[in-house]
Amino acid sequence: MRAAGCYGVASVFYTGTRYERARDFITDTKKVHQDIPLIGIDDLKKILPLGCVPVAVELVEGARSLPEYTHPDRAMYIFGPEDGSLDKSIRDWCEDVVYIPTNGCMNLAATVAVVLYDRLAKGNNTRSGPKFGTRLATSDGISD
Repeated sequence: MRAAGCYGVASVFYTGTRYERARDFITDTKKVHQDIPLIGIDDLKKILPLGCVPVAVELVEGARSLPEYTHPDRAMYIFGPEDGSLDKSIRDWCEDVVYIPTNGCMNLAATVAVVLYDRLAKGNNTRSGPKFGTRLATSDGISD
């Protein structure tokens, strides 16, 4: 949630039960949850906002390297859990699949921050220019 607040994310959706189990242990020192809706859902495919492009962030064969990626004007980034991967059905549904080239794996919070910073750093370098709208979704994961 902290990265979502730092980079102007409009809303955060999550699936699974991890958040409910961990809610009492999460500290939100910035109180971002008061400004950005955090919404539990059953199916990410049902909540894709009009005009948003689903983008899976996953280290899998065939994914595009984030430094070379041009972000959609309006995106819903989908991240998997720290201890697993996104289901193939979710990756297949996404228009794009990107990965962050690293020498190892990063945790969910770091991954979210890097993707959102990449979008910010590229400025108006979206598919059609200066439009900006981002949704963030995690699949059975929690981001801080």
